[in-house]
Amino acid sequence: MDAGINPTTGDLTGQRVNTLANAVYIRLVTPLGTWLADPTLGSRLHELRREKDRPRVGILAKQYAEQALQPLINDGRARKISISAEQPHNGWLVLHVEIIDATGNPQVFRQPVRVI
Repeated sequence: MDAGINPTTGDLTGQRVNTLANAVYIRLVTPLGTWLADPTLGSRLHELRREKDRPRVGILAKQYAEQALQPLINDGRARKISISAEQPHNGWLVLHVEIIDATGNPQVFRQPVRVI
């Protein structure tokens, strides 16, 4: 049981969670290679802040998120991960992450990503 993290603000929610929410959040928002305890943890999504809001950015975001979340499958906490990107071309890109956890329960997460 972990302390919940609000994916919009990054603040603690004051509630306990039994889901993969924290693992997903940390892997998506932490720049790859910056976590001292595990340099393989994180994603390259931070690089998209400098990218223009083009269709190819949605493809890159999906690839970066898949790479960042692959360890959840490798260590057995998730069975399947599906990611889609919604790009309303307003300076934001929204990743929709659906995970089937080790117990077979689906979990859905939404992660906003800033683009120019």
